[in-house]
Amino acid sequence: MQTPAKSPETRYREALSQGRFEIQHCGACASVMFPPRIACCACGSSALEWRPATGRGTVHASTVVAQRPEKGGPYNVVLVDLEEGGRMMSHVAGYGARDVPIGLVVSARIETETARVVFDAADAGERA
Repeated sequence: MQTPAKSPETRYREALSQGRFEIQHCGACASVMFPPRIACCACGSSALEWRPATGRGTVHASTVVAQRPEKGGPYNVVLVDLEEGGRMMSHVAGYGARDVPIGLVVSARIETETARVVFDAADAGERA
């Protein structure tokens, strides 16, 4: 009996829990994909490869998630355009809920215990 292949999401999370931030690249058309997929969203090929991400990106959009003060209060959620292509949703640490500037250059940091990527400002005040 053949063992079923891991889902792309499971593969991605396992890499994060081991301290690796990797994203998929299509071997057929060279597109970059995020979130993880089973087929290329540009050409439909299943020839997807995992490659290390640089972790650098630029804040494309930011919003505030309201939360009661006893649960930590409001926080920011951002869309980051990754340097190699693709866009991901995350959080910028060190910034208030309403303080993340669009165009901020950020650098990824992996939280291995929760298997998630958060971003820090790459350089204070640096903008794309």
